[in-house]
Amino acid sequence: MMPQQNTSQDLNLSLVKSACSNCNLRELCLPFGLSEAEMGRLDELVSSRRRLKKGDNLYRAGTRFDAIFAIRSGFFKTDVLLEDGREQVTGFQMSGELLGLDGISTEFHTCNAVALEDSEICAIPFTRLENLSREIKTLQHHFHKVMSREIVRDHGVMMLLGTMRAEERLAAFLLNLSQRFTARGYSHADFFLRMTREEIGSYLGLKLETVSRAFSRFQEDGHIAVQQKHVRILNVAGLKALMNNQRR
Repeated sequence: MMPQQNTSQDLNLSLVKSACSNCNLRELCLPFGLSEAEMGRLDELVSSRRRLKKGDNLYRAGTRFDAIFAIRSGFFKTDVLLEDGREQVTGFQMSGELLGLDGISTEFHTCNAVALEDSEICAIPFTRLENLSREIKTLQHHFHKVMSREIVRDHGVMMLLGTMRAEERLAAFLLNLSQRFTARGYSHADFFLRMTREEIGSYLGLKLETVSRAFSRFQEDGHIAVQQKHVRILNVAGLKALMNNQRR
C-alpha cells in the first residue's frame, strides 16, 4: 500500500508542477494576460502529462482526435504515409508549440506525430477547451491566432516548394529554426538539429544528396559551420540574401 500512496503523491506533485500557471512556456503556447482565476480554470484542462522516448508516436494517422497537445519539452515531426510507402514529413514542432490540430475538422488525426528526442507533452481535451474558450474571450482569441499561425506556416511551406531553389529552401529552413530557438531564449546561431538530413529533405521536397550538397556549399561559403548535427550560423545576412534570391 505504501508504494502506491507515494506514487499518487508524486503524480499529484508532477501535475501541479506541470500546470500552465507554473510553466515558463505558457506565453508561447497559451495566452498571456489571463487573470489568476482564469488561469486556474485553464490549469484544470490539462488532463495529463506524458513523457515519450525518441521514436515514440504521440498519435498516428487515423486515430480518433480528442485532445491537442502542448509540447513542454523536446522535439517532434509530423509525417504522412504516401501511397508508394514513403514518408512525407509535413512539419517539425518544438517546445512551446501545439500538436494535434490536424484532427479538428474530421475528428480523426490525418498525420503521425513522432518524438525526435525524449520529450514531454501536456494533453488538453479539445471539447473542454472549446467550452472554456466560449467563456474566456482571451483564450478564444488566442486559439484563433494559433489556427491562423498554422495556416500561415502551411502557406510558407507551399512557397518553399513552389518558388525557391534548393539552397534558398535550406537557408529559409535554418533561419526559421533560428527564429524559433530565439523565441525560447536559446541562441539564434548555435543549435542542434534534432532531425536527420533525410527528414529535412522530405520536408523541403529535396533529395538527401541535394540537402547534403547545400550544407557543404553553405559551409564552404562561410555561412555556417556544421559538425554532425551541431550547426553554427556564422553569416545570418548571407543566408537571408540566399533566401531572398528568388524575389530579385
